Amino acid sequence: MLRLGSLSVPDGGLVVMAIVNRTPDSFYDRGATYALTAAVERVDRVVAEGADMVDVGGVKAAPGEEVGAAEEIRRTVDLVAAIRAAHPTLPISIDTWRAEVAREALAAGADVVNDAWGGVEPELAEVAAGAGAGIVCTHAGGLPPRTRPHRVVYADVVADVVARTTALAEAAVAAGVDRERVLVDPGHDFGKNTRHSLEATRRLDELVATGWPVLVALSNKDFVGETLDVPLEARLTGTLAATAVSAWLGARVFRAHDVAATRQTLDMVAAIRGDRPPARTTRGLA
Repeated sequence: MLRLGSLSVPDGGLVVMAIVNRTPDSFYDRGATYALTAAVERVDRVVAEGADMVDVGGVKAAPGEEVGAAEEIRRTVDLVAAIRAAHPTLPISIDTWRAEVAREALAAGADVVNDAWGGVEPELAEVAAGAGAGIVCTHAGGLPPRTRPHRVVYADVVADVVARTTALAEAAVAAGVDRERVLVDPGHDFGKNTRHSLEATRRLDELVATGWPVLVALSNKDFVGETLDVPLEARLTGTLAATAVSAWLGARVFRAHDVAATRQTLDMVAAIRGDRPPARTTRGLA
């Protein structure tokens, strides 16, 4: 059983984690949800579209203007509190590598720490454990936060993903995080070139085989754009193809911008797999 806040996810359950960026310079929405009211409105909208949880971030992953911990707290903590007030049972994750930010967000109502930078602050797991929260352990190839990979070489990228993420997961459990609240993420694009990300997708079953629930963050990423040679605004089709493959290979949680399309993709995969009945079956019967 995977537990995300008050949500219990049985085997075969596929979770849509909607992205809510409270940043003025997000690569995808260019600050569309930077204002608190706009961010709350997006939460309401994605819940209506089928999101099972939301992921709140206050610093974009790419290089850019320096954002200190105090500013990150300002951007995220009041939003977490507003979401919790409006949606009392909705699981909320806080996308941060900083223990200080995680502590404040968890106190405001967040349920999961989404550490996209591979444990650069080891005390993050202790903060999650102290709050009874979950944690996402991500492969970033050992890079510092907000840095792009440059000519990164792996003897075997998937072996490195498995080794680093499972070590982080075991360390989180040792720090006191409930094993059922720990996830691993292969970290598409983080510390990887496009060929690395494609291989991590193709061999995702090797990470799934570790037994840790797998989260994938595929939405509109550069590996999709480079693979298909399409700009940012044309990456949905490739994102959904990668989503379907990842779901078929055993991923459990899907971090996404386009919630309705992701929900339908996952529901179709679940139905083909036999984990979800069709919404209706009148064809050939009427």
